[in-house]
Amino acid sequence: MLTSLIGFTVVAALLTVSPGPDFAVVLRTALGSGRRAALCTALGIAGGCFVWGLAGAVGLTAMLAASQTAYDALRVAGALYLVWLGVQALRSARRRRGADAAAADGPADGGVPAVPGSPWRAFRSGLLTNVLNPKVGVVYLSLLPQFIPHGAPVVATTMLLVTVHAVLGVLWLGGVTLAVHRARAVLQRPRVRRRLDQATGGVLVALGTAVGFEVAR
Repeated sequence: MLTSLIGFTVVAALLTVSPGPDFAVVLRTALGSGRRAALCTALGIAGGCFVWGLAGAVGLTAMLAASQTAYDALRVAGALYLVWLGVQALRSARRRRGADAAAADGPADGGVPAVPGSPWRAFRSGLLTNVLNPKVGVVYLSLLPQFIPHGAPVVATTMLLVTVHAVLGVLWLGGVTLAVHRARAVLQRPRVRRRLDQATGGVLVALGTAVGFEVAR
């Protein structure tokens, strides 16, 4: 079991730090709603891992892997959600354009402070980002069984491995959140903030479009 845990931890760490929707959503939340909301988003993403772990334990993930229609339906929903988040970020950047003109000659540390967001709304955003991504379920379906020792209780071991992945995710995304918080004096400058909103919005729209295009093929 110890060998399996170590091996899975290494693989899960590599998966965790790979750029993807989770990173973009947490970054956008940290910039727009602050540290607390971003941490809640990270917890929501971790909660999504447990949803997929439980789904795999009861066979729902296998159903998604076997049914192309169900898989594509969930993936389309996830694509639309990512595009919606991206459009929200781009709209935020557009609204800031007027403020940029007024603040362009302001103090170096002048910026628009983050607007506190509802913890539940932030948690829900992270949860939906993960739950509406069927690739997470398929990865769990193909990866987790390889690290379950022969004779070990399947459900309990599965949830243990999911816990490892979730903890790594919270630590990584929490670190991203703290880094953004420490750099807030620079990142909250109107021009910088607008560019970051444009970048994260563009990334989210691109990710959602790519997923939708993959389904269309």
